Amino acid sequence: MTDSTTCFSASDIEAMSKGFRTNFINSLSGFKAAALLGTTDGTTNNLAIMSSIVHVGANPPLLGMIMRPHTVQRDSLGNIKRQGVYTLNHVHTSWVDKAHQTSARYESNESEFDKVNLTPWYSNTFSAPYVAESAIKLGLKVAQHFTLCNKTEMVIGEVQQVFINEKYVDAEGYANIEHAGTACISGLDSYHSTSQIAQFSYAKPDQPLNKR
Repeated sequence: MTDSTTCFSASDIEAMSKGFRTNFINSLSGFKAAALLGTTDGTTNNLAIMSSIVHVGANPPLLGMIMRPHTVQRDSLGNIKRQGVYTLNHVHTSWVDKAHQTSARYESNESEFDKVNLTPWYSNTFSAPYVAESAIKLGLKVAQHFTLCNKTEMVIGEVQQVFINEKYVDAEGYANIEHAGTACISGLDSYHSTSQIAQFSYAKPDQPLNKR
């Protein structure tokens, strides 16, 4: 540890102003995938920027997502609870501004698709809207939903559909989201492109790693 390193204790963190603490803690979790959550109430299509998506399992294919407490009107969460389906759409680096603008508090009868000039698209077999401009689109149905210790809500979805150009998927099944132009987020409002530094073989004890 260098002399310039500062230790922030739990009491130090608690004493921070609300805005400072929110930015500080949110940025500590590192880079996260940027995706737009697509939902509908049957009349109005909604979009919301998400940065809390995690892999839960591959068989069945499950993704988890943390939603903020439903203490105020949250159209996307309400739509998920009522409809049971939603989409996750990778944000491209060329339109991160549009994706971020979906975090504005629009009225319930206003569609973020319209407000930020992104295009809703429906597959023939799924009832939640996708983002047409997204290079990687996932359709999910709710597998489990529960409230966590801080009143945030976790939604676990089972993947029903994936739309992706096969040129982004290698022979071993790896989806190269960097080549697809997917952006990532740090904190609440900082967007980044990525650059791969290495890809390794499956790690085994006492055996050297091979780069793929």
